[in-house]
Amino acid sequence: MAPIDFRLQINGLAIRVQESLGLNPLSEHLHVFTNRRYNRIKILMWARNGFVWWQKRLERDRFHWPRGESATVSMTGQELNWLLDGFDLRQRRPHARLAYQYVV
Repeated sequence: MAPIDFRLQINGLAIRVQESLGLNPLSEHLHVFTNRRYNRIKILMWARNGFVWWQKRLERDRFHWPRGESATVSMTGQELNWLLDGFDLRQRRPHARLAYQYVV
């Protein structure tokens, strides 16, 4: 899937899922998006009576985003956790762990 404009919020992401991908944003599937630099991920999910929206921002490194010809990729929960932990699913190697003492 191609990177998205990260200014999109919940409604914009839901519309993108529905119109661009042809999927139902009200299903209980997780819809995962990245930005152009592959250092941020947004996850959108419908949970019974409203949307849940998660976001992760890397301070260093990039996510090893699955590449392919399809606009969508199916993965297991474990593979999603690996992606969020920084594993390259092809090389099985995570990002380095950062140990900051305070927020700047």
